[in-house]
Amino acid sequence: MFENYDPEVFFDEAVSQKGEFRAHYSEVAAYFNALTDEQMQQSIRSLERAFLKQGVTFTVYFEGEGTERIFPFDPMPRVIPHTEWVQIDAGLRQRIKALNAFLKDVYSEQAIFEEIPELKRLVESSKHYRKELCGVDLPHDVYIHICGSDLIRGEDGQYYVLEDNGRCPSGVSYMMENRVAMKRTFPELYRRLGVEKVSHYPDELAKMLRSVTPRQQDDPVAVLLTPGHFNSAYFEHTFLAQQMGIEIVEGRDLVVENDRVYMYTTQGLEQVDVIYRRIDDAFLDPEYFRPDSALGVPGLMRAYLAGNVNLVNAVGTGIADDKATYAYVPDMIRHYLGEEPILPNIKTYLGSNPEDLQYMLDNIEELVIKAVDEAGGYGMLVGPASTPEQCEVFREKIQESPRGFIGQPTIALSRQPTFCDGVIEGRHVDLRPFILSGEETVIVPGGLTRVALKKGSLVVNSSQGGGSKDTWVLRQ
Repeated sequence: MFENYDPEVFFDEAVSQKGEFRAHYSEVAAYFNALTDEQMQQSIRSLERAFLKQGVTFTVYFEGEGTERIFPFDPMPRVIPHTEWVQIDAGLRQRIKALNAFLKDVYSEQAIFEEIPELKRLVESSKHYRKELCGVDLPHDVYIHICGSDLIRGEDGQYYVLEDNGRCPSGVSYMMENRVAMKRTFPELYRRLGVEKVSHYPDELAKMLRSVTPRQQDDPVAVLLTPGHFNSAYFEHTFLAQQMGIEIVEGRDLVVENDRVYMYTTQGLEQVDVIYRRIDDAFLDPEYFRPDSALGVPGLMRAYLAGNVNLVNAVGTGIADDKATYAYVPDMIRHYLGEEPILPNIKTYLGSNPEDLQYMLDNIEELVIKAVDEAGGYGMLVGPASTPEQCEVFREKIQESPRGFIGQPTIALSRQPTFCDGVIEGRHVDLRPFILSGEETVIVPGGLTRVALKKGSLVVNSSQGGGSKDTWVLRQ
């Protein structure tokens, strides 16, 4: 199967430029090379049946309509050596600690603004900044309880943080379902390699939710608040609630009385202590934010600010994963922890900075341009892969709203062997590990590897034609 595999000029995580398998991938390559075409096709059919049976879907929105699809999956696992994971784990722990310290500072003393005045302007101009949270104490001073930081590898093989998702990060259910399907389809290979487990994530998530309750009791009540079945990640919402053994609710299932949140049950009202919300700030409470929101709970913010319920993640965390604020995370690590970043950032140009703005406008054909508030691959221009007309459209958008855009150099993402139309070819990948932060910080070894299934594409998002792989972190 690997006979004609070409690592080309990119950093390939499985094959060196000399065409030799890297040590951690050699057993995987030998296993798949030994399969006949019929055996491989049987394995793929087995995986497809598993995903159909499990209902692993996501929704793509196009022209105002949602289309539900089975999540595309590649059978070739991504293998990460133990030594590499140790560095990733340490870097992510450092990063989440700094981000939570930053949010605590922003909503209290704002000491970092004296050292970095331009950061104050970015924060206060962000639509995610919530003055209502100033002076509010949160359990363990944690604002980002669940984070999905996207990592990439460049041509040098170094891991970089591409962005932090600190509001309602998604994808962990696909990580878990990928593992279940792969263990059933390739059990011998899985056992032979000695892969770290990910199945305990729901238990760790439930433990974290219990640890951040504002009401001291033995059995706090946690619920998962979903926008409903039309949401693109509804499969994940139901999956996680079921795995944790907690109720999944919509806004209409909750009511606020005397600044406390209650859930309607067949036995009457039951007080809720922690809400794992998968709804953006703007839709949480029509009394505080958008009055036209039918998704939230009237009075929820009153209960939250009174300290009678905790929200996971906290309101106002969007300022920490604003793509403009991202540029200053290394400075946050130095300021709050007195350490150098273990995982570096990508060089970032800010439209709000006059010099950076001019560079972005002059070099737009060579850069990746991103809208600071968009996600899922939307609001983005990959300059080298765009037409002059597309570049001009974005140039005008940047000039109209400089604060709303950043620019980054086009990174040649690392590649992984991927099964495409009967042959194995290299496809670009990224990695989203999931960090849980409550009374303690827990990182499940692995994450969601997203793969750009379209040849030559650098966009890995499922909404843009990407898929996923199972991520195997080796124990040693």
